[in-house]
Amino acid sequence: MRLRKKHRGESEVFTDALNDILFILLMFFLIVSTLANPNVRKASLPKAKSNTRSKQTVVVTIDNTNRFYVGSKPVDPLMMDSTLSQIINSKRTSGEEVSIVINADRNATIESFAAVLRAADRLGVKAVMSVDKKGVE
Repeated sequence: MRLRKKHRGESEVFTDALNDILFILLMFFLIVSTLANPNVRKASLPKAKSNTRSKQTVVVTIDNTNRFYVGSKPVDPLMMDSTLSQIINSKRTSGEEVSIVINADRNATIESFAAVLRAADRLGVKAVMSVDKKGVE
């Protein structure tokens, strides 16, 4: 007696839909991985509706010995308001949007920085602090 083995058809798994799902998951994880930066520290940052970059119309520099410079010209701290007022008024008459960029040395005191902020507030001008992103951990 000759017994015949039953020849069953080979079973297959339909994987066409699986390829689509894997592609979508791959795209999702690629996008999320670019948004999640592990080197960022949580901070309560101010919110803005537009780009917060500012044109450097007036640059105030504070060096490590707390000396003030408007542009490259040294300025007495007591004359800061009048010097900034002259520059800002001349720029406002020409129709420019005026802002003050503060370049403070790492070793400058917070009082020096606050003095420039108070002067900007009295003059009704936006003040922005310039930071160095290199070396930030």
